[in-house]
Amino acid sequence: MSTPEDLIHVAEELEVRSAEAGVRLPVTRFAHGSRVPGWDRAADLEKDPAEIPGVGGSPSPEVPADLRAEIEAHMAKYPDRRSAALPALAAAQRVHGWCSPQALEQVACVMQVTPAYLDSVATFYDMLDTTPVGRHSVYVCTNISCSLCGADELYEAVRAAAGDDAEFNVRAFECLGACDIAPMASVDGVYVGPLSIDDVPQLLEDVRAGRPVLPEKQLARRLVADPHANSQEFPLHPAEGGA
Repeated sequence: MSTPEDLIHVAEELEVRSAEAGVRLPVTRFAHGSRVPGWDRAADLEKDPAEIPGVGGSPSPEVPADLRAEIEAHMAKYPDRRSAALPALAAAQRVHGWCSPQALEQVACVMQVTPAYLDSVATFYDMLDTTPVGRHSVYVCTNISCSLCGADELYEAVRAAAGDDAEFNVRAFECLGACDIAPMASVDGVYVGPLSIDDVPQLLEDVRAGRPVLPEKQLARRLVADPHANSQEFPLHPAEGGA
C-alpha cells in the first residue's frame, strides 16, 4: 500500500516531467479532495445519527467517580460546557491511556455532548491519542530551533534506545515552545533540556524506575534571574508524584 509520502513523490515527479514536456497537468488531488494527503479519517456516512449517551433512551456508560468529578470541575469553569472538552479528554486519556471509544463515551455522557463531537476534537490535537500507545510519552521537539541544535539525531537516538518497548510512545513533535532549552523533550509532561544523545540512556532509565527524569535538566527547576522565584528544590511535577 502506498504511503502519503509515496503519493507526494509521485505527484511531484509527474509535475516535473509535465513541465519539461510543456504539458500542464490538472492539480493532483487525493481521495478526500485535498491537494495533500490529510491525516483526518473519512466520515462514515452510513453510521446512525450521533446520540448523547444516557439521553433519550441511549445507554448510559459507567463513568469512574474520580473521572466524573474531574470533568465536572473543568465544566464548572466555563459558561459553555464544550469549552471543557480538551481538559476533559486529557483526563480521560490519563485514565484509559488513550482516547478510546469507551473514554469518549464516558466523557460525552458527563458533558452531555455526542462522542462524535469529542472525536472531532481528539483527532485534531496531537497530544490526544486516538489509537493505543505506550503509557510513557516522550515527545522530542524537532522544530527549527531544536532541529538546528541536533534534535533530529536526538529523536532517532531515543527511538533506537526505546526499541520495541511497548511502554514508550516516542514521537517527534512540531513545537513544544521551549526554544530556550533546545534541543528538548517532554517526558510524561515534564520538560527537560538541553539534551544530548548522552542523556538518552539516563532519561529512559529514570522513566522505567519511576524516578524524576533528569532533574538537573528540568525546565521547572532552572534558576532564573530573580533569586526568590524558584530553586533547585522546585516541587515535583504531578507526573512524578507531586501535588
